[in-house]
Amino acid sequence: MLRFILRRLLHMIPIVLAVLAIGFLLIQLAPGDMFTQMQLRPDMNQGDLETFRRQFGLDQHWFIQFVLYLWNAIRGNFGLSITFRAPVFALVSQRAFNTILLSMTALIFSWGMSIPMGIIAATKQYKWQDQVISVFAFFGLAIPNFFLAFLLQYVITTTSTPPGTWLPIAGMMSIDHGSLSAVGRFFDVARHMILPVIVLGTAGMATLTRIMRANMLDIMNQQYIVTARAKGQSERVVVYRHALRNAINPMITILGFQIANVMSGAALTEVVLSWPGLGSLILSAITSQDLYLVVGSLLYSSVLLVVGNLIADILLAVVDPRVRIA
Repeated sequence: MLRFILRRLLHMIPIVLAVLAIGFLLIQLAPGDMFTQMQLRPDMNQGDLETFRRQFGLDQHWFIQFVLYLWNAIRGNFGLSITFRAPVFALVSQRAFNTILLSMTALIFSWGMSIPMGIIAATKQYKWQDQVISVFAFFGLAIPNFFLAFLLQYVITTTSTPPGTWLPIAGMMSIDHGSLSAVGRFFDVARHMILPVIVLGTAGMATLTRIMRANMLDIMNQQYIVTARAKGQSERVVVYRHALRNAINPMITILGFQIANVMSGAALTEVVLSWPGLGSLILSAITSQDLYLVVGSLLYSSVLLVVGNLIADILLAVVDPRVRIA
């Protein structure tokens, strides 16, 4: 197991490097750079802008900029954000915890709901329970996250007086958060997380529910399930001990990609719901062509994707003893 983990971590290095290189190239293809907007300032002349570009290495070929960035990153320098006038590592670190907290909670919510819903839909095939769950799943697949966020905000504001009384519609904490006790601060953040977690978890829950239902239906028709029933085992034992363990394996395989999907969906959701995470930070970086902030966010997302797939492989080996990791 240890050798497998080390080998996957070594494989992560060329993958991350390739993603960063493509990111550098795509940013360079866009017209202008992060100093272009400064040309509109009356107190800024072209000579000063060219000096800034030379200091940041923007006058060189994109590949040379990429190599210089890697050399500085190895030494712990991930660049300076022109937009926020702060080191990129500090900015990403400040916002990363909020995004990870929201994304992992939404992931737990979607998995915790989709597995039992998929089991119910499969064991009650074509009955009213299956129909209700299928309608909900198709609704979650069809509606975009940002539209669902606006829709839920409208429902909350129109059903409470004043707006947002029974459930916060934006932000991560209340105005009086600092004056609350430790328990009060925990529940304050938890109340603010309900809406974004529902928005983020709905799409993933819908997808996982459909996959779980299809896997369970396929497994329930296998010969060993028929044999288990013929031996007189109860339906609960057949479903949860025999069918579930085999049906859940394909879902664990896609866990790593689910982490990346939740993270990408969190970006726009954070902007709509004013959650202080990486979403608004990345949006500001892209619109202002803040090169090092964009690359720093891309580095964070790439590492998370690879680590998520590694966790999925390890969990698959734990759940299914037939999988051997050397």
